[in-house]
Amino acid sequence: MYRNFFKQLIDFFIALILLLLLSPILLVLIVLLLFANKGKPFFLQPRPGKHGKVFKIIKFKTMRDLEPGSNIGSHSPERITPVGGFIRKYSLDELLQLVNVLKGDMALIGPRPLLVDYLPLYNDEQGKRHNVKPGITGWAQVNGRNTISWDQKFALEAWYVDNLSFPLDLKIFYMTFIKVIKKKDINQDENETMPRWEGNHTVA
Repeated sequence: MYRNFFKQLIDFFIALILLLLLSPILLVLIVLLLFANKGKPFFLQPRPGKHGKVFKIIKFKTMRDLEPGSNIGSHSPERITPVGGFIRKYSLDELLQLVNVLKGDMALIGPRPLLVDYLPLYNDEQGKRHNVKPGITGWAQVNGRNTISWDQKFALEAWYVDNLSFPLDLKIFYMTFIKVIKKKDINQDENETMPRWEGNHTVA
C-alpha cells in the first residue's frame, strides 16, 4: 500500500510544502543565476524515470556554457560560477527537483536518475532501479555516493527496490539531512563525478 499509493501522496505534499517554504530562497537564486549565466538560470537534461520513461530533470545551472574551441573539460571546476559554487556547496541545485516530484516524474527518495545512454547497458538486477521512480536522494547516496563503485551502487539500489518501505524511507531522509548539515557526500552529481559507466564488462 505504501509503495503504490501513500509514497506518491506523501511525496507530493512534502514537495509542495517545501517549495512554498523555500520559494523566497529559490527566487533569489534564480535572479542571481540570471546574471551569472547570461539569462539561463536552469539546467534541463533528459533522464530515465520509472520503467525507463524519459523525462527532463530540472536543476539550477551552476556552470558556464562551454565556449566554442575551448580546451576546458566539460566537467572542469573552472566552469563553475561563484554563485554556482555556493549553490553546490549547500546542495541547493537539487531543490528544483521538487518540481519533478510535483509533476510525478520523481520521488523524494529512490535511485538517482542516471544518463539515458545507460538504459541498454543494465542487466536484470541493475534494471530494478527503474521499477520505482528515481529520487532526489536514495540508499546509495547515504551509503557512500561517489566513494563506491558502480557495482556497489547498483547493488544498493536493487536492495532498496526490493525492501522499499516507509521506515526505510524515513531512515534515508534522516541520513540525508545529517549529510546535508555536515556538507558530506551530498553536493555532486554521479554523472559528473563518477567515471562513465561502460556496462557490465567494465568495473568502475
